[in-house]
Amino acid sequence: MNVRVMLRSAVRYLLKTNPVAGQRSMSQSSLAGKVAIVTASTDGIGLAAAQALGKRGARVVVSSRKQANVDKAVALLQSQNILVTGTTCNVGNGEDREKLVRTALDQCGGIDILVSNAAVNPFFGNIMDSTEDVWDKILSVNVKSAFLMTKLVVPHMKKRGGGNVVFVSSVAGYQPMQALGPYSVSKTALLGLTRALAPDLALSNIRVNCVAPGIIKTRFSAALWQNEGVMDEFNKQLSIKRVGEPEEIGGVIAFLCTEEASYITGETITVTGGMGCRL
Repeated sequence: MNVRVMLRSAVRYLLKTNPVAGQRSMSQSSLAGKVAIVTASTDGIGLAAAQALGKRGARVVVSSRKQANVDKAVALLQSQNILVTGTTCNVGNGEDREKLVRTALDQCGGIDILVSNAAVNPFFGNIMDSTEDVWDKILSVNVKSAFLMTKLVVPHMKKRGGGNVVFVSSVAGYQPMQALGPYSVSKTALLGLTRALAPDLALSNIRVNCVAPGIIKTRFSAALWQNEGVMDEFNKQLSIKRVGEPEEIGGVIAFLCTEEASYITGETITVTGGMGCRL
């Protein structure tokens, strides 16, 4: 028996005795032909989501407010053999949102997936000290822009026969964090937005889901995980006694966009290392 025949026999045996291995192999192309927009995707969870979607075959459109960050992320993803393009986008700006959608249409031919990850937190302190400007900024970027991006992409998803929207919320949406009151409220709002949109968009074969990460090792959350006292308190609530990694969120986001999650909509998946969090 020559080597080629032996290899074919071994693969057939593996798939017969371990069907999960076959499913895992197929999952690497489970999003082939799909086009995904990921906002705030040049670092942290957004970049991890772009990587996870791209490794499953999707063509990814990344974005950031700074061109240098976009260029760096595009180069990294291209080095991983991911089909990627990118553009600058401040999601709080209507013209930028339209430019992001137009980039996906012009360079990729359509839109199948939106991962709404962009968020800001310009305030840290007692919630009673927060100002009207703080609330306007946080709710505009974290909530209103997430809805308006969805509204922009839905007509194009309909043309493709359906699609997926994933909002990135936070454990703080369930369990408000001290000194992060307005930000926590904005993340709670995304849980409600997910449930409000899901029934209407299901009629167009568009699923809407949400991911609520716990303490993840990103630059955005560095003030938490780099503080030993804060982490000592969080560790009391964690079953898995460590900070999460962005890739552990990216994989869940990608899963929600595949056919493996075809019966999931209006749901929020908490990825918190076992921290109890439910409204």
